[in-house]
Amino acid sequence: MALSDEQLREAVSACQAAGGNKQAAADALGMAASTLKDRLVIASRRGFLPPAVPTMPGFEVTRLQTGPRGTTIEQRPEKGGVFEVPEGHRVKGVSSFVGADGRTIASWVKTQEDIGQREEAMRAALDAFKDELPRAAPTAAPKHTIEHLLNQYTITDHHLGGLAWGEETGGSDYDTRISERLIIDWFTAAISQSPPAKRAIFAQLGDFLHYDSFKSITPEHGHQLDSDSRYPKMVRAAIRIVRTVIDMLLEKHEQVDVLMCDANHDPAGGVWLREMLSAFYENEPRVTVDTNPGTYSFIEHGDVSLFYHHGHRRGVKNVDSILVGKFRKLYGRTNFSYAHTGHKHCDELKTTDLMKVEQHETLAAPDAYGSNWMSGRSAKVISYHKKFGEVGRITLTPEMVSG
Repeated sequence: MALSDEQLREAVSACQAAGGNKQAAADALGMAASTLKDRLVIASRRGFLPPAVPTMPGFEVTRLQTGPRGTTIEQRPEKGGVFEVPEGHRVKGVSSFVGADGRTIASWVKTQEDIGQREEAMRAALDAFKDELPRAAPTAAPKHTIEHLLNQYTITDHHLGGLAWGEETGGSDYDTRISERLIIDWFTAAISQSPPAKRAIFAQLGDFLHYDSFKSITPEHGHQLDSDSRYPKMVRAAIRIVRTVIDMLLEKHEQVDVLMCDANHDPAGGVWLREMLSAFYENEPRVTVDTNPGTYSFIEHGDVSLFYHHGHRRGVKNVDSILVGKFRKLYGRTNFSYAHTGHKHCDELKTTDLMKVEQHETLAAPDAYGSNWMSGRSAKVISYHKKFGEVGRITLTPEMVSG
């Protein structure tokens, strides 16, 4: 808080009247001794302590030295007020300039936008207009399905809004229009070829959107991304896709579970997708949307436990232990456990002492950055039986479903 010259002179006068006794002066002014001390420090910088020293505008006294040749006064530009973290930001790190004696000379505080606050604000906005959203009307269930079977339609790292130039990457072109058409073509083929399971999971493992705001950068580290589209166009395309896919799944399966995993490219996008879908399908009893805002999710299917995580926090080698720790009751009452991750855009399957852990490829074409690594492009439908675990799978590549 800025102090006036009158307040500073008042503190100096009170201290002089008390013979230098700061506690007595503070009592006389009706303030804490520590407050008086802070005022006297500021007064000394302003040149108000005896001997009085005139200061230049915008400067403060930093040293006053008396010697045989008189008094030497050193003034420097006045420092700013006490640092406060900007609203909506959090402290990212502190850099310090340290002298030879190990003492701090100066420090620099680095902040960044607080993703948690941004997501909280977005959730509040969604809550405010949920009642105005149109609700999907219930639809008729299919007549014949297999009671004990579940089909998991596994999509990860689709990067809607990303851009790939085949001439540069050595692969295929990729943009918003191509990615939207590709995922609809994939689900059309995957649904037609999969068994008529009673239950289906739309398992979207994260990074569905390429970026998370009007800036085409990663939210946490600010990495520049190759982007095709404007953010509102991405949002519209994302909503069209998920609504189309869910409607397609409802035609074949009695029950549809929707998972939109938290991820590193679109953490806020995952929030509004989950909340929007939950509100839209509120009156459709055959659709269940997982609105869990955490990083790890699960589905229970008879003796089978299915776990989901994007893979940006834990990978194939160590995700199993955190899943068992977080969901120990579910893990303990099931005989078959499977974990599914994405993030690295390549396939990997590992059987641990706890469960089978699988990392999945993406349908998306690699951009300039991603083309530095070699990986295939595919997505899978995995079928699970309530009593026997995995009983089948279908793998489809972009070339197999195009058109």
